[in-house]
Amino acid sequence: MPQSYYLLPLFPSVQMFLEKYYFIGMNSRNIISRVLIPRLKARLFQGKAIVLLGPRQADKTTLVQNLLARTEKKHLLLNADEPDIRELLNNCTSTKLRSIIGRHEIICIDEAQRVPNIGITLKLITDQIPEVQVIATGSSSLELNSSISEPLTGRKFEYTLYPLAFAELTEHHGLLEEHRLLEQRLIYGTYPEIATSIGNEEELLKMLTESYLYKDVLTLEGIQKPALLEKIVKALALQIGGEVSFQEIGQMTGADSHTVERYIDLLEKTFVVFKLPSYSRNVRNEIKKGRKVYFFDNGIRNAVIGNFLPLSSRTDKGALWENYLISERLKLTSNLGMAASQYFWRTTQQQEIDYIEETNQHLRAYEFKWNPKKNRTLFPKTFTRNYPHADTLTVTPSNYEIFLSEANE
Repeated sequence: MPQSYYLLPLFPSVQMFLEKYYFIGMNSRNIISRVLIPRLKARLFQGKAIVLLGPRQADKTTLVQNLLARTEKKHLLLNADEPDIRELLNNCTSTKLRSIIGRHEIICIDEAQRVPNIGITLKLITDQIPEVQVIATGSSSLELNSSISEPLTGRKFEYTLYPLAFAELTEHHGLLEEHRLLEQRLIYGTYPEIATSIGNEEELLKMLTESYLYKDVLTLEGIQKPALLEKIVKALALQIGGEVSFQEIGQMTGADSHTVERYIDLLEKTFVVFKLPSYSRNVRNEIKKGRKVYFFDNGIRNAVIGNFLPLSSRTDKGALWENYLISERLKLTSNLGMAASQYFWRTTQQQEIDYIEETNQHLRAYEFKWNPKKNRTLFPKTFTRNYPHADTLTVTPSNYEIFLSEANE
């Protein structure tokens, strides 16, 4: 098994630093295998940095540890949440970087967005120490991308790790068990610690939202009103499945529409929510500038509004089902590197389709029904007439594994 060093405090001597603080081996707990691991492994030692983004607590560090365990390379893992690590890596020369890296062949910088001028540091390693593979992880795409976009132009492979995906959970314990846990997923989501801690979900989700949900947003420059941010997040949580108006949310929260738009953009860049735009190509009365906002994880959404009631006692089952399916489909397309554009479709006459996906000029339309017997699904003739080559599918609890497993290019 390759050696793995975790560097903690700062010492005057780098050699002393390495000798005093290291751990050998991997965490022995049962870990759910992540789809990204083989894709990342195939990118090692191709002359480019590997950048792994994703929300806090999505297990980016565990994924990197699993990746490194599958190589025979000597590796070094630095946690930039530690202030001394940030100081060590800030404004490094290539000479100092060589002394830090030593004989290690892979260096991973965890939470790299915390290091000032991290882009320059990554560029120096990639250009000046090409025999070393550098991996950087980050929980804020805004901070990390703004730091590395210019220095690492043409020098990086970039990936996003989301909470556990349907395919990963199914691979771990089988399709039958995942079907049985469907209500659990709709209520508590799929963050790794939540999905593997049956019985403690509510407590863990509350801790997660209180400790991490706004951490990266609030540390960004210019965010000085955490109470307003929380109001906006709650307003979004209560509007799942509906079109979002920045002006209306502003009126609800006491903010102007530009502030609301800016905060939602930051929430998206820190992996709390994501926007789904409207699809418009051929039909005159299609809504062209609408948008919906969904949460990357159902559990976070329910924690925000403080509602963990079972489905039998809820009035938002349809919204939970829609949020779950769209967020899971986003994970699928991202994990497989599928070039897909995602939309919803609506006309000014309120004809609507829940989800549209476009890949290589191929169009697919999906309707989501938690209770398909309640209303028969008929795709609007306005859509089928204007997009006759589009495939259509109604996704229900009896066939959703097709939607969350197959990625058609």
